[in-house]
Amino acid sequence: MKTWYQNWMHRWERKLTLEDTNRRIYPFEWGLEWLDPDWIRDSKGTPLEIFKEHSSRVLSNSDAWFQPPERMKQSSFKDDLLTFETPTPGKIEENNLVRAQFYPSEGKKGAVIVIPQWNADRESHTGLCRMLRRIGISSIRMTQPYHEDRNLPGSGRADYMLGPNIGRTIPAPRQSVLEVRQIFKWLQKQGFSKIGIVGTSLGSCVSYLAFVHEPGFTAGVFNHASSFYGDVVWSGMATRYVRAGLEQNISARDLKSCWAPLSPWHHIWRLKEHYRPHLLINALYDLTFLPFNYRSMLAKYRQQKIPFNTLSIPCGHYTLGKFPFVHLDGWHILTFLKHHLG
Repeated sequence: MKTWYQNWMHRWERKLTLEDTNRRIYPFEWGLEWLDPDWIRDSKGTPLEIFKEHSSRVLSNSDAWFQPPERMKQSSFKDDLLTFETPTPGKIEENNLVRAQFYPSEGKKGAVIVIPQWNADRESHTGLCRMLRRIGISSIRMTQPYHEDRNLPGSGRADYMLGPNIGRTIPAPRQSVLEVRQIFKWLQKQGFSKIGIVGTSLGSCVSYLAFVHEPGFTAGVFNHASSFYGDVVWSGMATRYVRAGLEQNISARDLKSCWAPLSPWHHIWRLKEHYRPHLLINALYDLTFLPFNYRSMLAKYRQQKIPFNTLSIPCGHYTLGKFPFVHLDGWHILTFLKHHLG
């Protein structure tokens, strides 16, 4: 039975999710053209069969799939803004230029890569970056694909990063992971010996994938940690418009298989070989990243006998960004990172 507090929190969550009035239901598309054309030519079967085969191939060698080129292309660093060409340029020209704002601190060793949430605006997580600077840790905030200046002209939302186009949704988070790993190498070249990463919501997923595939990271914090990419999209309140375009054309189970390479659950085992301290944060009354997804992630950790640090905050997905929960969340993030990087 729900408590009065849980009912109140869920009402607040639903009110906050209705503040976005520019959401649209897009039609379902398989989007095979977004996969590698050489790979598609060699594939046979229905679109669903092709995507399942693609997932199987990627998961059998995700090291190669998430491995970026050694060097940035067309990189520039001016006025604390790092820009460079994405490792996977495509037909959306605006999205091909990566932007990352650097927040230098007097500290010489520690730095953190900060990855905001889906549909983040220009100010999102800048407060966290300033607080990291105050405690002696530099940070660099990366704009995710199809966000802010990287979005399609005139588009108010990052629908190209996540939507009912199965194929288009796959390369966008991968692109973000590759960009994060190139920024990691850039920070190393600047002399930082301890590098951490923080991600929130969709940014948490991207950060986690980068963290487990880049053993050089010292520590990580994952706000709204969750197990399966497809499950979150199918069951979450924030992605109900995406599900509306999906559910008449694909089942939840098949969606989960198509997007398996993007699911942290499939990559947890990597931490057995290259364990580093990291903090998994969830919101107890989250209607977007449902608690069962978080519990299944922790169950996988226990099954693999991998240590983990966990924190549950008594709020929801959107309310984590509201007073007083945003300050509680920030305090735990800063304390954890200062302990491991400061």
